[in-house]
Amino acid sequence: MTGVLATAAPARGWRDTALVALAVLASIAALYVVSGQALVAAAYAGGIVVLGLIIRTGLALRPVAAAPEFAAPDWSVTHAAIDDPAQAVAITDRAGRLVCANARFADWFGTAAPPRLPLAAADPARAEEAARTAWRDGAAHVTQVSAETGEYALSVYRAGRGEDHLIWRLTPVIVRDATTEAIAAIGGMAGRALGRESIQAAIVAPDGRVLAANAAFALRAVGSETAAIIDSDFVSHFESDASQDIYFVQERGRGLPVRFLHVPIADPAAGAPADPSLAPSLFLVIDSHAGVGDARAGLPQIEALLARLPLGLAMVDRDGRFLFANSAFLRVAGHDGNVPPSYPSDLVIREDKGALADAVRRHTQGSMTSGDVAVRLRATPEEPVLLGLAAVRGLGECAVLLSLKDSSEETRLKHEIAQGSKMQAIGQLAGGVAHDFNNVLTAIIGYCDLILMRHTPGDSDYDDIQQIKANSNRAASLTRQLLAFSRQQTLRPQVLQLPDVVAEVSTLLKRLIGERITLEVTHDRGLGAVRADPVQLEQVLLNLAVNARDAMADNKAPGTLKLMTRRITADMVRAMKTDILPIGTYTALVVEDTGHGIRPGQIDKIFEPFFTTKDRGKGTGLGLSTVYGIVKQSGGFIFAESDLGKWTRFTIYFPVHVADPSDNLEAPKERKIETRRQQWTAGGRVLLVEDEDTVRAVATRALVRQGYEVTTASDGEEGLETLVRTYDEGGKFDLVVSDVVMPTMDGPSMAREIRARRPELPFLFMSGYAEEQLRRDIDIPNMHFLPKPFSVQQIVDAVEAVLRGDAL
Repeated sequence: MTGVLATAAPARGWRDTALVALAVLASIAALYVVSGQALVAAAYAGGIVVLGLIIRTGLALRPVAAAPEFAAPDWSVTHAAIDDPAQAVAITDRAGRLVCANARFADWFGTAAPPRLPLAAADPARAEEAARTAWRDGAAHVTQVSAETGEYALSVYRAGRGEDHLIWRLTPVIVRDATTEAIAAIGGMAGRALGRESIQAAIVAPDGRVLAANAAFALRAVGSETAAIIDSDFVSHFESDASQDIYFVQERGRGLPVRFLHVPIADPAAGAPADPSLAPSLFLVIDSHAGVGDARAGLPQIEALLARLPLGLAMVDRDGRFLFANSAFLRVAGHDGNVPPSYPSDLVIREDKGALADAVRRHTQGSMTSGDVAVRLRATPEEPVLLGLAAVRGLGECAVLLSLKDSSEETRLKHEIAQGSKMQAIGQLAGGVAHDFNNVLTAIIGYCDLILMRHTPGDSDYDDIQQIKANSNRAASLTRQLLAFSRQQTLRPQVLQLPDVVAEVSTLLKRLIGERITLEVTHDRGLGAVRADPVQLEQVLLNLAVNARDAMADNKAPGTLKLMTRRITADMVRAMKTDILPIGTYTALVVEDTGHGIRPGQIDKIFEPFFTTKDRGKGTGLGLSTVYGIVKQSGGFIFAESDLGKWTRFTIYFPVHVADPSDNLEAPKERKIETRRQQWTAGGRVLLVEDEDTVRAVATRALVRQGYEVTTASDGEEGLETLVRTYDEGGKFDLVVSDVVMPTMDGPSMAREIRARRPELPFLFMSGYAEEQLRRDIDIPNMHFLPKPFSVQQIVDAVEAVLRGDAL
């Protein structure tokens, strides 16, 4: 077309010039006929010629824009440009005629011109709509259309000098399935990894064609890793001899016999045939070293693979004998050496041998494919473990794969969690017992005081009563230890340095442990301060020292008690790899002795209350439980270690205290008491609320003897009603003395109701629980606390101090 335009332009120019020349000659002839004078006609003609020369010269000097020249389209070039085996491409003109298409378009759609393509369902209408959109907007896309040849993504673009053509592109939508994934894996890194372990792998279609194979398979099947093996017959690469051993044909006479592991790779749940024979399969080809009855000889590659895994894996044959076991399996099973025993049942205790043998036999018979059996190993008979069993097919003599997980860390954590839960439950029980026991001791001690008031020293009963009171006070000290264990005792924390506490108690410890035991004290530099109650820390050191002294009492040689303080950094905690101690900085207190040690089975129980390793009658079993309660209540952590017959070490970690301006380290002491009066002579009206009859009776008699007028109530509701009635009748109370825990309405609830009516009335609470905990929970101003058990003199002094405005 462009060539035709280029030759027509010169011809049209000569034709126009000839017409102009004829017109000039005709005008000269007409002038000569009209004038009859040749001279005039000649002059006219000359003028015309001159004028023509001038015009021609001007036109020659004027720049003329060159006309665009277009080469005629070469459709063979266009066809080559759009030739793409991965997608179908077609070009249509404004009239919808097919101008050009590549070979892939013809293969998939024939000669049909888009959008009139052989598509399914509503897809032709979607293609026509895409064409209209492309004419209007320049491009259009359809995510997916269906045809007999597959699923395609459609794209349409407007193009051309006059934008009078459409380019159609149809790209196949690839749907990956299990077979596609397997083919990609065998032809990629997974296939190369298997080849490095001398395992040949191939994906085989149901009709026997090789769909994919790793380089190791190609090398042995056809002699070259790069040889074309796809679509070859899988069976044709193998042959068998008279003894039914199978060999590669290409290795005839010089290769090893092989065995096959057949794995169907299609998933019926994903739409694949339920019959595995109708789906592609993965074949693993493994050497069998001239199998002459040695089942182990056929598994060197499998052993090499499984030996590298961190999981405990082993294989047994159809008779239940071990074929091999990797090092992880033997380590978890507690078996010494690298060679497994004859049977798996040799690893478990006698009671579990039959159950394990039956489980292996069921799996070898094919009745089960996989499962677990709980067994107790001979190495750790107290801890059951799960032994996994899975039936194996296609590995000749191999029948069952055994798996054993190293659960020692998990077991340890379970023990620690169970121990913590048990200690918490025992602590709550101990706190409740201590509270109730304190009520009983209050009554006993109070009645002893009342009886002693009627006796003088020298009376026959005086010494007996004193002995009862002394034993009651001893019992009270036991309840304080129970409260320490249950972490419900009153603490007065201070910011302090552990070496200072050790120095304060060292002199007492030397007298306590005796001359045969040497006390060694060492301290690290740069220790961080801790926040704890120094009195309670001294109690911790005393309890640990007493235990160490008793542990070294039977030593023939002199013993040594070491007290050490250590600086523990976050990196050191991280290196411990413990889940109990949070990452942070600590100051550690270490108490170590050279005594007889603690048995491994007892070290997890030593912090339990009433557990003791001492002889009967030589200990209450509350020493270490008290230490545990104090340490936990102070925010610390305690660990025990021991080497039986050599030493025992207790390590206590206290978090390093970070100074805070808002700290109130002596809260109970620094509480400002809102006093109602500064001077108190004697007497007054007291409302006593106590649910325990004996405690109420003792407190009433003690206060009445001191000159107070006492009104009693058995619970909070009765106390509130009594107070309201008294004030309505014109009376009043100077003080309310109340128990904390009572049925129906407790002491704090009653106090809030009373304070709403009488905000100036002071309260004195009596309780066997911890003062610090009660102050935090109650938080009522002008509130005082008297711990149980108390004597007659103690309750009298407490009431007088509150009425006088003194702090308890």
